[in-house]
Amino acid sequence: MNRPQAAPPVHIRWMIRRDMPEVLEIEQDSFEFPWCEDDFIRCLRQRNCIGMVADWEDRVAGFMIYELHKTRLHLLNFAVAGEFRRRGVGTQMVVKLIGKLSPDRRTRVSLEVRETNLAAQIFFRQSGFRAVSVLRDYYQDTTEDAYVMQYRYRSLVPDAAEATNRITRLAG
Repeated sequence: MNRPQAAPPVHIRWMIRRDMPEVLEIEQDSFEFPWCEDDFIRCLRQRNCIGMVADWEDRVAGFMIYELHKTRLHLLNFAVAGEFRRRGVGTQMVVKLIGKLSPDRRTRVSLEVRETNLAAQIFFRQSGFRAVSVLRDYYQDTTEDAYVMQYRYRSLVPDAAEATNRITRLAG
C-alpha cells in the first residue's frame, strides 16, 4: 500500500534569479504548454507581480507566481516538483498565499485552471477554492476552456453580531 510521505518542511521565500533553472525544470515537467524563461521574466518585471519558491534543503520544491490587485490576488502559475507532489508542499504554498488576505484589503485569491487539469482542480478544491465561472476557449495554444476558481477570505473570529445572537438564543 502506498502511504503518503510526511510533508517536508519548506521555507517559502521570494524567488530570485538563481532559482530560475530549477523553476524552469519544474515548469517543463509540469505542463503540456509550459512558460519559457522570457514569460517568467516579463511577468516578474511588472511591479504588481510576485514570485515565490518553496525551498527545501537548498532545492526548489515548488513555485508560485501571482499578481497583486486592489481587492484580490491572482495566481498566474503554480507548480510542485514531481518528487514533492502529494507531500504537502503545494498546501504549504497555498496557506502562505491565503495568509496574505485580510478583511480590509485583499479578500480573495483567483486563478484559472484548464478544464483537463483535473489534479489541479481537485487540489484547489480541497484547499478551499470554488469554481465560480467558465472562460470559453480561454487558452491561445488550444481551444480549451478554463475554470475560474476563487478562495474568499474568512475570518477565524466570529462576528460580534453573530456572537451576540448566539448568546441571546441560548439565554432565551
